[in-house]
Formats: sequence, structure tokens, C-alpha cells
Amino acid sequence: MTSLSPDRTRLQPSDYAVLSRLVRGAGLLQRRRGAYAAQISATMLFYLSVAAVVGWLGDTWYQLLLAAALAVAFTQVAFLGHDGGHQQVFSRRRANDLFGQLTGNLLVGLSYGWWIDKHNRHHANPNTEDHDPDIGDGVLAFTTNQVAAKTGRLGQAIIRRQAWLFFPLLTLEAWHLHIASVRSLAPGARRSRRGGNKYLEIALLILHFACYLGALLFVMSPVKAVAFIAIHQALFGLYMGCSFAPNHKGMTIFGPTEDIDYLRRQVLSSRNVRGGVLTDVLLGGLNYQIEHHLFPNMPRPSLRRAQTIVRSYCVSHRITYTEASLIGSYTAALRHLHQLGAPLRSPAAGAGLTRPGG
Repeated sequence: MTSLSPDRTRLQPSDYAVLSRLVRGAGLLQRRRGAYAAQISATMLFYLSVAAVVGWLGDTWYQLLLAAALAVAFTQVAFLGHDGGHQQVFSRRRANDLFGQLTGNLLVGLSYGWWIDKHNRHHANPNTEDHDPDIGDGVLAFTTNQVAAKTGRLGQAIIRRQAWLFFPLLTLEAWHLHIASVRSLAPGARRSRRGGNKYLEIALLILHFACYLGALLFVMSPVKAVAFIAIHQALFGLYMGCSFAPNHKGMTIFGPTEDIDYLRRQVLSSRNVRGGVLTDVLLGGLNYQIEHHLFPNMPRPSLRRAQTIVRSYCVSHRITYTEASLIGSYTAALRHLHQLGAPLRSPAAGAGLTRPGG
């Protein structure tokens, strides 16, 4: 976990205003239409090429190799949907939302409206207990309070070994996202006003699953299709999870009522991943997590330039700016999960697991 700035509890909202003026003055919040046109074209060419090769290859077990390629294509398209959700691509909100629905609902089978609601709450309160849905109560524990709340034998057994189980569990993440997306569109489900037209989302989601399942069953036998789906969805979830895991896991966690200004809340809870152009592509720009959290609507192609300004500004204001290699970021996240599970690995905790009804 990162060390805390000595100024952590001081409210200095003007600090962010000064940084914002520097970034805006450098033109880094302007739309990057040319860069996005190239990025969208390249991503869609890759997506459609993989789909075309699946159709051409036919009923063969070699299709399982293409399942991995399609997982990469799905994740890259999801990165574009993420950019649309943050209003980075187009100047008009309606165009960004429609783009998000097409990339999310139609092309990868995830509800854009559900994701917008969840992701906006995360950005407003990153790593904040009871407010950030990304560290909410679930299978894994991200805070000491969540560890203490685990009373069931299975839940405690998972937490004890959660660092070892983290990556294997990510292979189920795509299924979780699909199920949550469908549930979010059910009658009476909570829905963000930013989600766009609900019935359009439903239609696009139905069209996605119909085309996805229908095409696979048309091209290959049911057994091969099931194997293809299992590998594709497992790797899609793993890739997505590996792209988001380095960003906040193992970083500062704030209490639900802790008072801290916007600049420090975003910087202290985020971690950047060092690397070059390949890292930028593999992680969809999420490797610049600090800059992205400070300026969510900044176009992805501008994040690298913004990093120089933001890093220098944080250093001059004695705000801890955390960077790590990709492997180093995973190590920090897993170390954090392992340390949280330590109380349940003690002999006393082990004895508690054996109590009737524990």
C-alpha cells in the first residue's frame, strides 16, 4: 500500500483548480477525432477479422485458438465503450452514449447503462468504504471490515486464500458482468438516467446473444461451440480483470466519512503502470489511472502527455504519486489481498471455522 502524504487531511480544493488550468491550457481536454478514428477503425477491423476467420475455419478444434483472439477483441472493444462512457470520443453526450451502447450491448454483451451507473459511483468515491462499488462486499474482501464480516465457512476459506484465488476467479468475471447486465434491464431494476434508452439496450443485448450463439452453433458442432464459449468467456473475463486490477487494489482505502479533497482522493487511491506504447494498447489507457481519475473525460490519446504535468505537480505538492511495473502492480495487489486474509489463517481463526454452524 502506498505511503500517505503528510497533507492528506488538509482540504485544498484550489490545488486541483490550478492543475486543471495547466492541463486545459495544454489542450489535453480537446477531442482527438483523428486519433479515435484510427483507433476505432483498427479495433473494429481486428474484431471483424477474428469473427470472419471463425466463420471460415468451420467445424474444427483449432477454433479454440480463435476463442483466445476473440477474447482480446472483445476487451479492446470494451475499452472503446469505456471511453465513450466518459464522453471522451465525441463532443455530444448522445453520440457518446449511442457509441457506448453499440460497443457494450451489441458487440460484447454488457449493459452500458448498468456499467455507467456503477462506474460513475466508483469514480466519485474511489477506494472509499461503503461508497465504491468496486470494493463492495462480495466473494473477495478488500477491507478489514469485510474480512471481519465473513462468518460462513466457505466465505472464510476463500478469504484465507484469496490472493491465490484472485486470478482463477477472474475467469468467471465475464459471466458475472453478463448476468448483472441482464438483471439491470429487468423490470424494477435500478437504472442510471445516463444509461440511454432501456428498450434499445434490451434489443441490442438480445441481438448480441442471438448472433453470438447462433453463429457459433451454425459454424461448429454443439460440443465445440460450448468449448469455444467457455474458453472465450473465461479469457475475456481474465483480460478485463487483469486490466483493471492494477489500478486501485492495494492502494489507500478511505473510510466512509473521511474528509479529503478531490485531488488527493483520486491520486492517493490510484496506481499507474509503467510501460510504453504496447502497455498503452494492452491496458486500453488504464495504465494512466491517476490522470484518468483526475480528468475522466480526457481522451485516451492525451493521457501520456498529461502524465508529465500531473506527476510534476504532485511531486511539487508532496502528494504521493504511485507508479509500478505491470508485474509489480499485480504483486502489490496480491500482497494486499494476502495480508487481509492473514487473520483467518491464524490458529484461532482455524478453530473458529470448525465450530458447528460457523
